[in-house]
Parts: sequence; C-alpha cells; structure tokens
Amino acid sequence: MTLRNLILSLAAMATPLCALPCTSLIAGKGATADGSVMVTYAADSHTLYGELYSTPAASHAPGEMRKIHEWDTGKYLGEIPQPEHTYATVGNMNEHGLTISESTWGGRAELEDTTGIMDYGSLIYVTLERARTAREAIKVMTDLVKDYGYHSSGESFSIADADEAWIMELIGKGGKEKGAVWVARRIPDDCISGHANFPRIHKFPLKDKETTLYSPDVIKFARKMGYFDGKDEDFSFSSAYGEIDGTATRGCDGRVWSYFNRFSSGMDRYLPWILESEGEVMPLWVKPDKKISVAEMRDMMRDHFEGTPMDMTKDVGAGAYSVPYRWRPMTFKVDGKEYLNERAIATQQTGFSFVSQMNTSHPEAMRGILWFGVDDANTCVYVPVYNSNLQVPHEFAPGNGDMLTLSWDAAFWVNNYVANQAYNRYSQMIPDIRRVQGSLESTHDAEVASLLKQVPSLSREEAAKVLTDHTLAASSRYLKDYRNLGDYLLVKYMDGNVKKEKDGQFERTPEGMCVTPSFPGYDERYYRAIVTETGDHLKVKDFDRK
Repeated sequence: MTLRNLILSLAAMATPLCALPCTSLIAGKGATADGSVMVTYAADSHTLYGELYSTPAASHAPGEMRKIHEWDTGKYLGEIPQPEHTYATVGNMNEHGLTISESTWGGRAELEDTTGIMDYGSLIYVTLERARTAREAIKVMTDLVKDYGYHSSGESFSIADADEAWIMELIGKGGKEKGAVWVARRIPDDCISGHANFPRIHKFPLKDKETTLYSPDVIKFARKMGYFDGKDEDFSFSSAYGEIDGTATRGCDGRVWSYFNRFSSGMDRYLPWILESEGEVMPLWVKPDKKISVAEMRDMMRDHFEGTPMDMTKDVGAGAYSVPYRWRPMTFKVDGKEYLNERAIATQQTGFSFVSQMNTSHPEAMRGILWFGVDDANTCVYVPVYNSNLQVPHEFAPGNGDMLTLSWDAAFWVNNYVANQAYNRYSQMIPDIRRVQGSLESTHDAEVASLLKQVPSLSREEAAKVLTDHTLAASSRYLKDYRNLGDYLLVKYMDGNVKKEKDGQFERTPEGMCVTPSFPGYDERYYRAIVTETGDHLKVKDFDRK
C-alpha cells in the first residue's frame, strides 16, 4: 500500500487518531556489540492499527505534485512538488537504511500552526523518500517546514543512518511566522539516548556545526515570545518551548531514565528529576557500562520499570497476578487529590514498534534491518525486515483487517489474541509467552547471521529476492506459532484453573479424560487485602466438635 492509500484508509476510520504518545531509544555505533547504529520506536495510540507501510522507488515528471494528508487524521493539507526521484521505503526505513522515528511533546499551545502543510508524520515519510543520510534528512525536514509550514505541535525525531544518530526537536511558530524553530544534536558514537513525549535538548553548543545544528532564530524567536531573556549560552530549548506538568518528567523522561538505568550505573542521581521534577536534569545521553546487543534493545522495548522504584508489577494496581499494565486514563482522583498511573515503554495500546539496526559492515541489501512488531512490544515477536525488501508480508500488510475488523491472518489481531489473555493473569501466562517468543526470535537471529554470510555472494537482485523471501517466511511462521500459542493459553488457563501437562502434552487419565487441573488461586497480598477490607465477614466459622 502506498502512503497515499494509507492516509485515505485512516481518513475513513470512524475515530481519528490522536497524537501518538511514543517512545524512541537510540544507541550509537560505538555503544553496540556489533557496531550498529540502533533506533527504536513504539507508535502508541488507542486507535492506531499495526501494519507495515511501504512505497516503491519512483521517477517523477517535472511539475508532478505530492498530496499531503495529516498522518493522525487523514485530513488533506495541501500539495508539494515531487523531486526527480524518490527512494523506496519500508516502515520507517528507506532503501539506504535511513531510519526516522518520533515522539510528540506538544509544547506551548500557542505555537501550533493550522496553516502549515507538513505535519510530523508526513514529514517523516516524505523525508524517507528524499534523503539518503541522517544529515540529508535534517536538511530535507527543516527545508520542508521552512517552505511549506509546520502543521503539528512540538515533536522530537530520532534520525539515523549506519554512521550516525541525531535527535532533532522542532516546534512551529503558531502562524506568527512561517516555518518552525528547531535544534538537532548528534549522539556521540559511544553513547545512548532517547526521547519519550518530552523535549530532551536543554543547553547546546552554539558554535559546533559537526555535532549541533539549529534554526537561526531558535533563540531570537523565544526572546520575541517572552519565553527566554538570559544569555544565549544559557538558552534551553526544552525550558523555552516545552511545558512541564505533573506527569511530564515521570511519565515521559522516566521511560528514557529506565533505559539509561538498565545499561549505565549511577542513574539514581536523577531520580529526584524523574519523580519530583526537581534536582539535576537528566542528560541527553549517557555512556553505557557495556556494549548493547540487538536482543537487549528488543528486550528494552518490553520494559515496565522492573527492578526500579516505578516497578509496575509491585504495587496494588498490579493485582494478584503482577500485571504491569494500567488502563487509561493516565491520572485519577481520590478525595480530591490527583494521582497517576506509571507510563512504561511497553504498553497495551501500541500500534507497531521496531528496533532499527543499521550497519556499514553489512552487505548493502542488509544495510538496514528493521526488527518489526505489532501490538504490545512486550508480547510481540520482532520479525526482520530488510532495506531491500520487495514486498510486505500479508501478515503485516495494510488492508488486512483494521482496528474495527478482526482478521485471523493479521499479526496485529493474533498478537492481541495472545496479549489480552495475559493481561488478566500475567504472572502465570508470561512464561509461556516468553518461551514461544524467545524461540522465534532466536531462530530469526540465527537465520539473519546466516544471511549475512550468504548475501555478499549474491547480486543485488538475487539478494533482494532472498531477503524478501526470508521476511515472508518468518512472518508466516510467527503468525502460525502465535495462533497456536493463543489457543494453548485459552485451553491451559480456562476458568481460572491451570491444566496439567506431561511430556509436552495436556495430561489425560488412562481413560482419556482431562486430569483434574491445578487451582492456583491468588497471591497472599490479594487475600490479605480481602481480610483488611471485609474483616470477619468471610471468616470461616469455627465449630466446637466435642
């Protein structure tokens, strides 16, 4: 499906998409085990259907125009001229291995500009069609908003190729002037970074064009609007254009902190900033204690703050089965006081997520590997998709089901079949899910390692065919195994019981009947809560049997 058809399908939905509250993590090539630049993305929305977008490479005649529809709503915004040639894209990666992801932070409401043409989603996908490298992408993106205006609110972008990774933060000018103000920073090769719905760039060097780029008026415009009145060298983009509320640092920067905390020691010093929006501001990047693997980045996308003060499996909200999920809304009130639910990287309402692996030592056809999954990143299986793929698997294809149309051969729906069962009895079911998920991803890893040895001997056309076939086969295998997993979970855990197993099969009596299942009940905290709430109301009466 082309981006145009995707937008039209979104426009036809009964409910428009909201701005996506997303997470993106970054690792420089010197911070990873195999020398890859890595970028992750979780596109989170309660109405976003998980599918894999693609556009073919194309040549365009002079005067040919490209229609722009807002990604969130499908609303037509205008047209821009096509360049002479556009590159092929698959998901948020293009044929050159360039990857772009985002997270929305909104910022000052008065800076939204409804007159602009380029919304943040279109900015991503149009740029992937036009740029080969991260630095080219920054120029394309900032030129597009300069020429055609920026339609969205404040946004952070991860922009990376196989050599380097950048964070760019950008916000419009509210129609007061055309375009946007922005700043982009290159992540040091030996460091990790990330963003999650809150602007992360504070102070930045003003005279280092190798590592820092910014719009000429980024400080001047802040002064004009009354957002800043200090010395230029003290200017903070985040403080000027972002806005802190009661959930901004904990619910947003907290996700990046958890990533830093997983791989770098000493992160407790930033807990006052995360929990109370006080104290030392968390840095834009940190150096990890050890180099990070692709598998570890995939696992990071499954994080619920386990082992930290925000561990979602520990408080009473986790219930009797340590469920690390909280249903919306994000905040609630008790006796007039407002409280919040933790917001982790892994969340139930993810449409799609990925780990992008970009490596200059890989053959050209595998320069970029988009480890792609749909639905909750915690329970999904990441399937390898290559920058040279010629076809999108049916399991991930746009049009194979939607948010209101169940399809049993769509990965999004099958993953939901598995995940939504686990949301009820998480601690019991997640080991079964990890077993199948881990087996599939280990198989994918081994097959990719084999392809890295095989592909260099192939022509580009042969390589593209082999790699496309691998993505198709891996997607089909995943869907089959996960449908079987969903069936297994339903049978094993039906009615609050746990069926017994022997030699890999559900156990039967010699007569072929189901063996009496286990009755695991609830954990002690749950039972104690009942007694605290009800006193002796449910107490079993003692009888004197003399």
